[in-house]
Amino acid sequence: MRMYDIIAKKRDGGTLTRAELEFAIGGYVAGAVPDYQMSALLMAVYLRGMTDDETATLTDVMARSGDMVDLSAIGGVKADKHSTGGVGDKTTLVITPIVAACGVKVAKMSGRGLGHTGGTIDKMEAVPGTRTEMTQEQFFEQVNDIGLAVIGQSGHIAVADKKLYALRDVTATVGCLPLIASSIMSKKLAAGSDAILLDVTMGSGAFMHTLPEAIELARLMVAIGTAHGRRVAALITDMDKPLGHNIGNALEVAESMAVLKNEGPADLTEVCLQLAANMLVLAGRGDMAACRAMAQRTLKDGSAFEKCCRMFAAQGGDVRTLQNTALLPQAPHRFELRVGQSGYITQNDVERIGSASVLLGAGRLTKEDAIDPAAGIVLHKKLGDRVEAGESLATFHAADPALFAAAEETYRQGLVIGPEKPNEPPLVYARVSADGVETF
Repeated sequence: MRMYDIIAKKRDGGTLTRAELEFAIGGYVAGAVPDYQMSALLMAVYLRGMTDDETATLTDVMARSGDMVDLSAIGGVKADKHSTGGVGDKTTLVITPIVAACGVKVAKMSGRGLGHTGGTIDKMEAVPGTRTEMTQEQFFEQVNDIGLAVIGQSGHIAVADKKLYALRDVTATVGCLPLIASSIMSKKLAAGSDAILLDVTMGSGAFMHTLPEAIELARLMVAIGTAHGRRVAALITDMDKPLGHNIGNALEVAESMAVLKNEGPADLTEVCLQLAANMLVLAGRGDMAACRAMAQRTLKDGSAFEKCCRMFAAQGGDVRTLQNTALLPQAPHRFELRVGQSGYITQNDVERIGSASVLLGAGRLTKEDAIDPAAGIVLHKKLGDRVEAGESLATFHAADPALFAAAEETYRQGLVIGPEKPNEPPLVYARVSADGVETF
């Protein structure tokens, strides 16, 4: 078998076999297939696409390129959730304690942020002392004991994905549905959970900008997971607005704790309840109405917040900062971003908001960049809100006031004030499962 022939077959629209995909992916991971040949194959896939079965096979091959985690040592159904990313997307910190408080085990491996999107592990490490690395034995023991652990993703999970993504990033092949789906689902399959809920974000702050694109990606990922014997569903959620008001690691932890104390913003609380209810349905805890009611009870009775505190305590975190979020890292400098005219916010580009937070120190442009856990933005007004001239739109938090000018410029580039209130998007557009698509 030759890589040349595999490239030519896909270039001409053929469907690659498992043996051919194993040869290409295995060879690339081992270093036998050079970057230039894998780049050619990726471009051929980008231009020619893949069948659903072909994509499912690619996903399985990528998943098996590293460790396949066996969670059988953890009793009961294990549930997981994955978001395709966004700005102010702190839902993992809220929904995993909710689901665990309802009696479903959550053994989750999460990633760090890159570019304008935040990462769960960065947020967790904003809580002083928190460890996000542990041995497999410690991981299993914590989930069996508490019902919940969230740790950093092992470098040995889906090894092929890490190499392929780095290559896609520099060869203009990121925006390809089979490659996106196989990248996400290879890690989810390797992580070993029985039930997987996918949060496919859509809008100016997400990778998917249209509903048909988002539904097709969700459909493809659900099909892959179902083909591998997992219970999978996806929600299409809005990212034309950041979730909640806070962007930045310590700021997002504070807002997440507010939700768990049943005091959080309505939009973030609603999305988290819908995500948690869907995870519980997948885990077999009842129908949607019963699972939503169960999730709501954990916020009202404090059991979800207690579960969150137990997880952080077990991982070395200073729980006092969760009970009193004023003790979380605080930026020494603040800046009020004021509006120059009255009207309605008709455009507030979420990617630019996220980029502004990165310029303040809340994110990283390369994996080697250091993050300031206290940096970020608190939004006072969002898309669709009425504003008056001179009113503060947002408060910037940073360690150095010299960072404010560039962040302000970036933020304002995506801001439009108009005379008419715009139509506001729904928080959740659709649910995609093995049974089909349900739009809301």
